[in-house]
Amino acid sequence: MSDDLQALEDWVAPLLARLDAGQRRQLARRVALDLRRSQRERIKAQQNPDGTPFAPRKPQYRAQQGAIRRKAMFAKIRTAKYLKARAQGDTAEVGFVGRVAHIARIHQEGLRARVDRDGPYYDYPERRLVGITDADRQRILDGVIDHLDTL
Repeated sequence: MSDDLQALEDWVAPLLARLDAGQRRQLARRVALDLRRSQRERIKAQQNPDGTPFAPRKPQYRAQQGAIRRKAMFAKIRTAKYLKARAQGDTAEVGFVGRVAHIARIHQEGLRARVDRDGPYYDYPERRLVGITDADRQRILDGVIDHLDTL
């Protein structure tokens, strides 16, 4: 996947070099917002970047299962409050901020963490919250071409 991004960067770099700093910043902002929107929709659909579904929640063996177990995972962290799009100079990035960034990293990489502050540890399954899909690559290309057409 990083090879594809490198190829995209090599293709776009000469075109971006002809733009002034304000135009590059505007384009980076537009790309970042488009990526945030696509990441939010993919998280809402409970899918990894490769199209596979997220690993399901751990089954509960108690008598009653709460309504929270029936809802989709990551409902709050996909909001604009936590999933931020940043554009600085020539770069565009989408990521999580604050305490949510720690939680997202645990799920993104499938790490081991405590369930509660003083609770037991749990090995979380890998759920790729942020990632580039083929549709995202095409969206970036289309956004760059549209931006260059308007100049």
